[in-house]
Amino acid sequence: MAQLVKLLDYISRYEHDLARYPTQFIRLKKYQWDRMKRLWENGEDLTEWQRDKEKVETDVEPEETRWFSPLLRIFGKNRTSEEEEVQEVSAEDEDQFGFTPNIIYNPTNLPQLRRLYLDQLFQFQIKWASSTLMDKSKVDPRYMRDTLLRSFAQDLPDSFLLFYYPILVIKKAPVELDILLVTPIECICITVLEREELAAFIGSGDKFWTKKLRDQESKVLNPMIALTRMEKIVSGIFKANDIDFPIKKYVISRNGYIDYPGSAYDVQMVDRRNYAEWFAAIGKSSVPMKHNQFKAAQALLDIGQTTAMSKLVEMEEDLTEL
Repeated sequence: MAQLVKLLDYISRYEHDLARYPTQFIRLKKYQWDRMKRLWENGEDLTEWQRDKEKVETDVEPEETRWFSPLLRIFGKNRTSEEEEVQEVSAEDEDQFGFTPNIIYNPTNLPQLRRLYLDQLFQFQIKWASSTLMDKSKVDPRYMRDTLLRSFAQDLPDSFLLFYYPILVIKKAPVELDILLVTPIECICITVLEREELAAFIGSGDKFWTKKLRDQESKVLNPMIALTRMEKIVSGIFKANDIDFPIKKYVISRNGYIDYPGSAYDVQMVDRRNYAEWFAAIGKSSVPMKHNQFKAAQALLDIGQTTAMSKLVEMEEDLTEL
């Protein structure tokens, strides 16, 4: 799963310690999956997890529960050495690593089990990309249903760091970018061009492209404008921080066709004819995370705009309403 490190201007755990959270996320994800898979293979009723969790949370005093991970409350209190390693977290980390699968049915095969697990983990990623221990941002519900975001998060390698429409502060002004994938070897800039199913886009060097859908034609803003602007901003950030990191540019459309006469300099067009092949190709990367990748991602995070509120303030407001 690609790690969602920045979503719009939401507060993110990765902003505070980018060197720590990627490895912690990978370790937690693997541990939970291995344990869930093992229990399923042993014939355990996974729907009992939620009932067990609710029962333990009812029986244990609040002060005590703060020191036990929801993971252990589900799986029991007898720790193995692997569990000890995963649970090397403080009370502060409790909120950060409290991923609890909500199992509402028993999968009948391994692919179904994996999909159920990834869907649950995706919601956990949204939480990490919109909250810290003390603060949180209000998440637009549409991102929970965003199929492109879900696909990027679930089907790309753990070593990819995903910036999804991040808002950066450039010369004291907020600037919204499109999609950035900071991989171990390069930064991929992506502009999405999607409208109705099977729409065809005729590209040119003009400000507008032509969209054709059956016998109708209309104009859409040239996606190359936003893509070129994004590449210039990112390359400028890297240069200012003395970071030598390659940048690639893509215009993608999962459900439409892109017809660009001639060739666009240093830009690859990806549409429904070759999207699956392109996505599978970048998803095959087995390169581990690298130092230069962290430097590039950190440079972006350092100037990210953050809009959030204190969780304590939110709690006080909720109590006031009561």
